[in-house]
Amino acid sequence: MRTRLALPIALVAAISVAATACQSSSGKDEAKTEGKDVRKAASSAADYNPQPYENIKDGGTYTTVGTFDEQGNPFNVNATLTASRVWSWYNADAITYAPTGEVQYNPDYYSDVKVSVEGGNQKVTLTINPKAAFNDGTPIDWTAIQATWKANNGSDKAYAASSTDGYDRITSVEQGKDAKQAVITFKGVNAAWSSLFTTFLHPKAASVDNFNKAYVKTAHPEWGAGPYTVGSWDTHSGNITFVRNPKWWGKKGKLDKRVYVNLESTAAVNAFKNGQVDYASASDAESLKQVKGLKGTEIRSGGSPFEYALYFNTKSSVLAESDVRKALQQSIDRTQIAKIQFQGLDYKEPLPGSAVLYSFQKGYQDNVSTVLKYAPDEAKRTLDAAGWKPGDDGIRVKNGKRLEVGYTLMGDDPLAKATAGAFAAMLKPVGVHLVIKKADDADFSKILSERRFDLFVSGNRSMDPFGARYLCDFYCSDRDSNITGSGTPELDKEIRAAADIADLDQQITAVNKIEQKALQQYAFLPLYSGPSTYGVKKGLANVGATIFNSPLPETVGWQK
Repeated sequence: MRTRLALPIALVAAISVAATACQSSSGKDEAKTEGKDVRKAASSAADYNPQPYENIKDGGTYTTVGTFDEQGNPFNVNATLTASRVWSWYNADAITYAPTGEVQYNPDYYSDVKVSVEGGNQKVTLTINPKAAFNDGTPIDWTAIQATWKANNGSDKAYAASSTDGYDRITSVEQGKDAKQAVITFKGVNAAWSSLFTTFLHPKAASVDNFNKAYVKTAHPEWGAGPYTVGSWDTHSGNITFVRNPKWWGKKGKLDKRVYVNLESTAAVNAFKNGQVDYASASDAESLKQVKGLKGTEIRSGGSPFEYALYFNTKSSVLAESDVRKALQQSIDRTQIAKIQFQGLDYKEPLPGSAVLYSFQKGYQDNVSTVLKYAPDEAKRTLDAAGWKPGDDGIRVKNGKRLEVGYTLMGDDPLAKATAGAFAAMLKPVGVHLVIKKADDADFSKILSERRFDLFVSGNRSMDPFGARYLCDFYCSDRDSNITGSGTPELDKEIRAAADIADLDQQITAVNKIEQKALQQYAFLPLYSGPSTYGVKKGLANVGATIFNSPLPETVGWQK
């Protein structure tokens, strides 16, 4: 599952970067080089104090900044990373991954997993733990797997599903030897099948109405399962507390309480310094400076399956022209944007070249550089040819319309403001006026789902290592998750054909070629990934930079 997040969630920074840093550019065409000291791949290190269950103390509280999301169902297209994180604390974590991506089955849910291929079609048999039950007493059985498949396979368009990929290649989910066994049959072979059933829905939650609306600003602990359940869900303050679940059949959670405190992202570091929270993001120079060296604190830093990108709304009138989008991308110096983000950090990475794979993964290619170079003078020629001529003030005009493009800025984070200012400074010499429009963090989901933007920076976190399966989510023209609205029916066919390739290596090769075509829609521009760096109270176990790993809730706690 790959989950969308807003820029301010991950960036808590306060760096006073001169937003006009790129105005001193000569303006000549150039393909920026990053220097010999830049890594060939982003970090793949994990740093989270991994400890076995037996090494964790009984009791204690773990508190972080956070709250519930507008949409709390992680399978829904409007859900973000927040929804997935909150969901995992009171719902099934049936399949997880090691930091480097190896599959881990949780025997408290799936006591046995068998995968076979018969007649060219893959069959997965999930034997469900006999004790497994939802909190309302409903047994967790094959019907939960079937309900999750039906809600997400795309056959009923009334479901606002985040991704139908993989689910749409399942031909049936049937009962096996008894109700505690689900037999899943695919058309062809799906190497990434495990990502489809890392968690699942209660059958009652899988009706169209409940799938789309039941989790909006509320929880349904009765439909959940796991070592923790909801203790309090304060819709007024936004705070959440999870407590041990008396109906849990597995190893009990080590913590007495898991608490989310609803604070603005810019307040997280102060809350950490004051001892109000046990963990805070420190992914920029200012926040790192504030938490580094604090008594009882350690810095945990590693690789990141995050990527931030600039999204172009192809349905907005000003960006409907492909040439305008291309010129904007040619005008953006991604190296400069990365410098803004990483200023003051001892960190370097190559510029990201793909929406679906990271540079530390096998099969990764820099597809962006294959189709696009930073070339502001070429951008001017692109706009000239498209009929956009410079006006008296330097801003281009066509048919009496000025080339003014909106940029939606979420929240009041200084680093985000500096990034917006840098974009404006890069586009002005080319003849584009960037109109920066401020919006509240709370409106993030609506801005995306209703396409209330021209340009928008957003990030994605991969929850599993199978990035190639998400190509359609980014680039298919008929997907709600493709928030740019770009794509063509012809490209859609190629993308879906790649999904049918059984061999993972061959599939990745095909995906790279197709992504190069998709990037020539000029609607999506990867910007940077960055490190996962956190200030963490000493002794907190299984928390930090985990890459693809999501430690089971019952293993999170304080080390003995």
